[in-house]
Amino acid sequence: MRFYEYESKALFAKHSLPMGERAVVKTKEEARAAAEKIGGPVVVKSQVLSGGRMKAGAVQFADTPDEAAEKFEHVLPIVVNGEKARSILIESKSKLVQEYFVSVTWDGRRKLPVLLFSDMGGIDIEEVAESHPEHLSRTHFSTFLPLTPRLAKEAVGKTGVTGNDLNRLTPIVFELAKLFLEYDLTLAEINPIGKLENGRFIVLDGHVDMEAEARGKHAGLLKELGIGDDETRQARPPTPFELEGARLNAVDHRGVAGNVVEFDGDLGLIIGAGGGSLTLFDAVRNHGGKPANYCEIGGNPSVGKVCNLTKLILSKPGVQKIAVMMNVVSNTRVDMVARGVIKGCIEAGKDPGEVITIFRIPGSWEEEGFKILAKHGVEFCDRSVSMYEAAGRAVAKLKAS
Repeated sequence: MRFYEYESKALFAKHSLPMGERAVVKTKEEARAAAEKIGGPVVVKSQVLSGGRMKAGAVQFADTPDEAAEKFEHVLPIVVNGEKARSILIESKSKLVQEYFVSVTWDGRRKLPVLLFSDMGGIDIEEVAESHPEHLSRTHFSTFLPLTPRLAKEAVGKTGVTGNDLNRLTPIVFELAKLFLEYDLTLAEINPIGKLENGRFIVLDGHVDMEAEARGKHAGLLKELGIGDDETRQARPPTPFELEGARLNAVDHRGVAGNVVEFDGDLGLIIGAGGGSLTLFDAVRNHGGKPANYCEIGGNPSVGKVCNLTKLILSKPGVQKIAVMMNVVSNTRVDMVARGVIKGCIEAGKDPGEVITIFRIPGSWEEEGFKILAKHGVEFCDRSVSMYEAAGRAVAKLKAS
């Protein structure tokens, strides 16, 4: 779940990270007033969830309030990677002598958080890693042992930063690592941290992603930041399809049949169980299939919940068939999922035997589920067929139709 820049900075300010004056505006008049209050040159920044704002021309500079108002009108309609601006951030422009990069994210291979720091900020970190690896440090740390400033100091020092710069950067980097753990984040990034002419350091741009499952735990923070319950917050605003999926999932507390993400393929997916969603989504693509959506089911969703999810996916333009696949499960009744998808197909005016390419859910009550599927002519398989093979069968059946 991604935060807008102004929300990330509100979180940073809550924890006393140093930042310049700023204001979020939605009209030309508000932009002029914000620039007048700030005084001096300002930066006019489009607030979108995707990257690439600078390249798209959605970040502009203004020396006067009138120029800030003009730049507001120029920046607001710019579409960045298909996304329109939610609002505009007016922020004081700072004179810098150097820029730094810091990010905390998860290392999937090490299964640990990793702190990345570079004394070459303001550019893509991938470029630094490839062309100037000596200017990038990677420091892993534990989620169980106490976090101390020494971690941040080591990360900064590895790039050759010393003296006052090291001492002033350490608290900023340390606080970012603390935020990462405290708020169950998957990404906490500042690029750049700017060093001013007077030797102070300031946060110029920030990005924060939160684990979606942590929304309930941090509901108070999200409310404080003005993030609505219906905002799925991927790298773009949610589509109507995704919002409807979230609504259907929230209506019934029994199990999960949602977390829907929209894609432009022709094979609808009802998938899940212990990482099975990601595995199966990738398997479909590896077989040459084009998923119409990503979703997650599990935890024994009700028949009605599965039915409504099925109808939603079948209603999506371009969907020709669906595949129902899960990992081996013990807490999800196969017969209830079978009843739900068949009911959904019938209510959508589809023949289950024609529209369901494969049903692969091994688990509890599977014999009863298989009987229901056989009655409606749906192809199914048990755990002797791997998830990868089941995905291949679904793709092949769609391509042969």
